[in-house]
Amino acid sequence: MIRFRPPRVAMLFAGLAGVADWLLRGRLQLSLPRPGVGWLLGAAGFLIMMRGWWLFKDARVAICPTAATARLVTHGIYRVSRNPMYLGLALMMAGLAVGIGTFPFYAAVAAYFFVIDRVFCRHEEAKLSARFGEEYLTYTRRVRRWL
Repeated sequence: MIRFRPPRVAMLFAGLAGVADWLLRGRLQLSLPRPGVGWLLGAAGFLIMMRGWWLFKDARVAICPTAATARLVTHGIYRVSRNPMYLGLALMMAGLAVGIGTFPFYAAVAAYFFVIDRVFCRHEEAKLSARFGEEYLTYTRRVRRWL
């Protein structure tokens, strides 16, 4: 799973949710569709993700989770969340779920979050801990994984 990039994982889960929703003909409605709220959540997620991405690009840090990391990025949005790009993708998926309001899309958000938290974050944290040691551990004590 780690060889797939997180945006592709998000697209996979969203696509599976779309197929399931289509097959079920939207019968598993959990909430009223709130497209306006969904767009706001999605836009917020996109901005958070892009801010994290930009800080990585600016610092010339590889964005791919399996690539070697040359330096820690701990400023900007990384003072609030250690994973703003993942958080942004989760918020975009949550926006889709709120906008549509059916179970498969909410399940896709939960599945994405679970895979990212349990697979990608753990992999990256082990890699960063081995590479940066106490500097990274100090950062993890100061900044939460998500929010």
